[in-house]
Order: sequence, then structure tokens, then C-alpha cells
Amino acid sequence: MKTYSAKAGEIQRNWWLVDADGLTLGRLSTKLAMLLQGKNKPVYTPHMDTGDFVVVVNADKLNITGRKLDQKRYHRHTGFPGGQKSVLMRDLMNRYPDRVLRHAVQGMLPKNRLGRAQLRKLKIYSGSEHPHGAQQPQVLEF
Repeated sequence: MKTYSAKAGEIQRNWWLVDADGLTLGRLSTKLAMLLQGKNKPVYTPHMDTGDFVVVVNADKLNITGRKLDQKRYHRHTGFPGGQKSVLMRDLMNRYPDRVLRHAVQGMLPKNRLGRAQLRKLKIYSGSEHPHGAQQPQVLEF
């Protein structure tokens, strides 16, 4: 029996709709990373993007456990001398709740061109409305 390797034209991509209301950040992120990579499909191929599109709504209602809201910091650098910036998770959740989830999922994807392509298939929205109704995403329950 020969090993199957998916080809670019054979990959079928589905659209999933996930309601993040009350779900835990880390547990949701692992499931989203699996869907984006396509590890839930029998045609999964490590060097190909076999994953699906995922639309996440209500990202502002995520459940964050422990004291992470007051202790976890997100760091970035502007590129200029002395340009290291740091923000608390609570402030980032209040201002940009989609960035917290995107950062968590990004850390679980490959750190290369393939991971960047997989992350582009993740659509995150703070409210319950999304502009992807034409794709008819299927509701995914966790």
C-alpha cells in the first residue's frame, strides 16, 4: 500500500462557525489549530495546507481562567531603540479581544510560510455578527 499525499487540487475546504461564548481560551485555541491545519481529516499531509476555514464569533466573551488577566503580558517591539512595548491581557481583551485569541492560535501553528497561510483562514469577530454568510458555515459545537 502506498502512502497517500494530498495534492493542492484535491483539498476540499469547509467553513465552520464557532461561538466562543463561555469557552476557555486555551482549549478553544487547540481545537482551532487542529481545524486550521486539517489534522481532523484523513487526507492530512504535514507539508500541505489541508485545513478548513474557521469563523469565530463572540470572541469578547471568552473565559480566561486563573489570574492571567492581571499577570499575563504581551510584548512587542517597534524596531526603534527603547521601543519595547508591553500590555496586560486585561487591557488587550478590553480593546482588541480578537488579538488575544489570534495570538494563542498562532503559537500552536507552524512557524513558517505554511503556518501563516493557515492563520489567514481564521476569521475572528468580537460580536455575534460576521460577513461570511454567503459561505454557509456549519455550526461547530465543542
